[in-house]
Amino acid sequence: MPVIVCSAAPGYSQSLDDTTPVDTAPLVEPSPNPFVTASDRPDGDGRRTLSAFPANLGRGIVGVFSRDNLAPFLFGAGLAAGSHALDPRVETLFVSRCLQCGSAGSTVGGLAVVPAVGAFFLAGRFAPQGPFRAATYDFAEALVVNAVWTEALKYTLHRQRPDGSDYYSLPSGHTSTMFSLATVAEQHFGWKAGLPAFALASAVGLSRIESNKHYLSDVLAGATLGVVVGRTVTRVDGGPSGRHRTVSIAPATDPHGSGVGLGLAASW
Repeated sequence: MPVIVCSAAPGYSQSLDDTTPVDTAPLVEPSPNPFVTASDRPDGDGRRTLSAFPANLGRGIVGVFSRDNLAPFLFGAGLAAGSHALDPRVETLFVSRCLQCGSAGSTVGGLAVVPAVGAFFLAGRFAPQGPFRAATYDFAEALVVNAVWTEALKYTLHRQRPDGSDYYSLPSGHTSTMFSLATVAEQHFGWKAGLPAFALASAVGLSRIESNKHYLSDVLAGATLGVVVGRTVTRVDGGPSGRHRTVSIAPATDPHGSGVGLGLAASW
């Protein structure tokens, strides 16, 4: 007489005779999306490994030319170009009059940020998978990628500083550094972390005007570069960890079932 063996999957049965061996291997649940790889899943580290760090740097440096960065680049470049005519007036308004914290901004956005990011990077290597571990990796990578592009632009554009000290005014490196880190923070932790991070980055940028080291257009250019770098690094390393941004449209009806339409659901 045939024997009916039921698997764990509902609604599935198979007819076997007494001599047919039964496969006792556990069922493997298929991935809900076969196009999502392990590096794309938000609960993983993506490409964020020590051995992949040099390759990720290369991806980050080249990745700034992505189409995803076109909108923020055009917006920021437009602001920087448009503010060029205001540089002398803003310089007169800010220098030694507004923030009175030029030295503090120079410290926060300067070399002092390097050991801080390094300490976060080491702490992240011992942390479990999640936003903190992924963000600390991206902080370190963004710091390097931003430095490469900032120095390349400074030497290429060769703009004199307002105080005449040298010809490396454009873009503001302190500003680009802080905005790259702020963008990584926003990408991984949302605007609860992004808002204070961008506020601090903006204060550093304004302090560079106050200390007569940069023009307004230098600062806006640095902010644009930082945002582009932060977005690029987060994307090429596998995306934000632990955050989902989805929009779905599906058929819907009213509570009484008397009408049919489309429902929009968004997760941000």
